[in-house]
Amino acid sequence: MSALEFLDTNVLVYAYDPSEPRKRQIAQNLVRRAVAGEIAASSQVLGEFAARLLHKLKPAAKPEDVMTLLDTFGPIKLVPVDGDVILRAVRAQADYGIHFYDGMIVAAAERGGCQKIWSEDLNAGQEYFGIAVENPFF
Repeated sequence: MSALEFLDTNVLVYAYDPSEPRKRQIAQNLVRRAVAGEIAASSQVLGEFAARLLHKLKPAAKPEDVMTLLDTFGPIKLVPVDGDVILRAVRAQADYGIHFYDGMIVAAAERGGCQKIWSEDLNAGQEYFGIAVENPFF
């Protein structure tokens, strides 16, 4: 079995954003892999995904559609977020100068034993706590 990977919110959002067809196709392939159990996420990622679709996507998604999408994500391995993950996120902010919520992504990926984070927001090629970041859209 290959090392588990972690999906950042932005990749999940692109899978359902029609404004960027090339990114959408790449993101949909990663989401398929996540649903197949190859890529993990966290409740933070799913929550941010829902909020972006409901409030920032133009036109905004209907709540019923977002609930249906979230149901389809049921098979995705979710890394639990607890007090230790939050403390580690603060450490990530201190060590790497990243935003706290990006630190939550890094900390959850670390908790999940992931070796790679798929993200457009974090610095591609950099490692955080030994976890490599790769931008799937390059």
